[in-house]
Amino acid sequence: MVKQNSLPLYEKIWIKHTFSRVMDSFILLLLLLLLGYRVSSHGNHHTFPWFLAFLCESWFTITWITTMTTKWTPARTNTFLDRLSRRISEVKLPALDLFVTTADPVLEPPIITVNTVLSLLALDYPSNKLACYVSDDGCSRLTFYALQEATKFAEFWVPFCKKYNVQCRAPFRYFCDEAADYKDLPGFKHDWLKMKEGYEQLSSRIENAAEKSVPCQLMGEFDVFSQTEVKDHPTIIKVIRENKGLSDTMPRIVYVSREKSSKHSHHHKAGAMNVLTRISGLMTNAPFILNLDCDMYVNNPKIVLHALCILLDSKGEKEVAFAQCPQRFYDAVKDDAYGNQLVALPMYIGGGFAGLQGIIYAGTNCFHRRKVIYGLSPNQDIQNANKDHGFTKGTLLSEKETVQIFGTSKGFVASATHILKGTTFDLYKSLDLEDAAKVASCDYEYNTAWGKQVGWLYGSTSEDVLTGLKFHTKGWRSELCSPDPIAFMGCSPQDNLGQMAQHKRWSSGLFDIFLSKHCPIFGTLFGKLQFRECLAYIWITNWALRSLPEICYALLPAYCIITNSSFLPNKELGMWIPATLFAVYNISTLSEHIKSGLSFRTWWNNQRMGRITTMNSCFLGFLAIILKQLRISDTVFEITKKEQLPSNDDGSNENVGRFIFNESLIFLPGTTILFVQLTALFMSCLGWKLIKNGEGFGVGEVFCSAYVVLCYLPFLKGLFGKGKYGIPFSTIWKSMVLAFLFVHICSGTVSN
Repeated sequence: MVKQNSLPLYEKIWIKHTFSRVMDSFILLLLLLLLGYRVSSHGNHHTFPWFLAFLCESWFTITWITTMTTKWTPARTNTFLDRLSRRISEVKLPALDLFVTTADPVLEPPIITVNTVLSLLALDYPSNKLACYVSDDGCSRLTFYALQEATKFAEFWVPFCKKYNVQCRAPFRYFCDEAADYKDLPGFKHDWLKMKEGYEQLSSRIENAAEKSVPCQLMGEFDVFSQTEVKDHPTIIKVIRENKGLSDTMPRIVYVSREKSSKHSHHHKAGAMNVLTRISGLMTNAPFILNLDCDMYVNNPKIVLHALCILLDSKGEKEVAFAQCPQRFYDAVKDDAYGNQLVALPMYIGGGFAGLQGIIYAGTNCFHRRKVIYGLSPNQDIQNANKDHGFTKGTLLSEKETVQIFGTSKGFVASATHILKGTTFDLYKSLDLEDAAKVASCDYEYNTAWGKQVGWLYGSTSEDVLTGLKFHTKGWRSELCSPDPIAFMGCSPQDNLGQMAQHKRWSSGLFDIFLSKHCPIFGTLFGKLQFRECLAYIWITNWALRSLPEICYALLPAYCIITNSSFLPNKELGMWIPATLFAVYNISTLSEHIKSGLSFRTWWNNQRMGRITTMNSCFLGFLAIILKQLRISDTVFEITKKEQLPSNDDGSNENVGRFIFNESLIFLPGTTILFVQLTALFMSCLGWKLIKNGEGFGVGEVFCSAYVVLCYLPFLKGLFGKGKYGIPFSTIWKSMVLAFLFVHICSGTVSN
């Protein structure tokens, strides 16, 4: 028995991507050869395009080095549920608080949130150890109504799932996929039909309420919504369902809409998460927290046990701050037309992160240690702290100092002390609504450590990566938890508008981190962030900055054609270096997609969208942060639209695979680049004799220009499209003016 209890609850498996390593090394060698060739070449090569190409290729080489170091030692984890069950009885399993965040009932329809909540309530875990907190930053009576109705349905749904061991516990997916799996079980058909009818009635009630100008009468429980506005309202906290203890089959459910005021900054999702942390600390104070976006439902009902294998392991308890589950999507557009399914990237880059100090925190699908959220560093001795003291930085703090860190709520300070000391907490404590409203107020965090050293960090729209970086800088590790079947599934943007807006938010938030005091370089110099983990963070936080060399490199062939110059070798042996580099890179990325189970068409869509998002979304993200740094404007948190699609969607949606355009500036850089390339290709036809004679630009420049046009083929179609499928005239004429200026400036350099 002692021997069994000493076995680890999980193990890390190192993965060998030999072919990928060889190809990555070959690409690096070719990049270095190209740089060496540019430096060592003599004669007429030392021109402006040659120098600019050298700068861009130097950046690409540095970026590739950070990519290689991230991918070099990929890993995954295996968990042992049997060892966990032998070591910890069901009664002694730790409590878990579940956080679900939503912010807009239009962009994030309540029926999506409802399915996520229902799947969480039906987890294979003791119901009395679970408490679900839903943060509604949209202050929507419709969302509250939907949760109330869902709770009634859950009284039947949860026992049904556990009785028949249902795999997918989000009803909208279950009734599409699993109806035939249990037909032979006694009583199943009757129960299944009853559940299906109940869910259809639930969906119908929510849909009918959504169609009304007033979803429900402002009476009773809804009276508090009578005089509220989205950006100006008091705290609303509703305990929708209590948990009655061991015999109860349903977890506790709490609705939270924190106070909002136009006079205060609310810090977007990070602020909402900190409010949930404090309210849950007053009520259940579970030592572990799972946070989910409203569109990510449970696909593996045993995922909590898998995560606890990591967090409760003897080594994991001392070192692991959080266990991150990967994001997967059930509504993939055919051949990933918009490049947003994130399959190959997590397999190689995500697995590479997991083999270092740990995977980044992705903002959802993550199991946290509450004491780490409260600022505790690894290997700190907190067992000797007494009742009147907190503990956060390795030294005992007075009650006054603890209040300065956590705020003035005595109830919350007491709960934080419990967590930091590792003592138990009353799971059935009634919520003091007055104290809860206090910790959810706009001014509670003033002059405290919230958002700075405690909780989710403020200062970036990518608060998830920033918070995870803080944990790694303190010396914590993280682990990738990816059991089979996959833990969570969600919905992804169904058009290019959502995908490009999402990448703009990501790239701007990440670049904001790089330029802040939380820069990963400082984390290595002055903290405990490991060197290779630092390089990995540098790689991910520079998505926005990457847009500059990509745009310059994309415009170089057009510049050379217009000015009859070259940036690529034409006749020398050196011409084979960039040609081989292009071929090897594409073969390498194609092989990674094929090994990930993806098609050739999917690979090309990902390559194409990589160029489009970098030169458009990431470029606007870069400009947004520059304007923020100059204090001209602040960044805006844009919510991605969520759509709930059935799993048997036949692809008849007219938008599938087609680009949609509007008057947003996000399409201006790409349309301008397209016009410049088309102008250059037209001029190359006029100068074809020069190519044959080896004068000026060559086949390489023409090929590069044509390749850029091929990547921007959706924009080319948009020039002739109609309605939402056509690029607006305002964008076209602005792009034409910018393209004309570019051509004019290029021509001017020739005449000078």
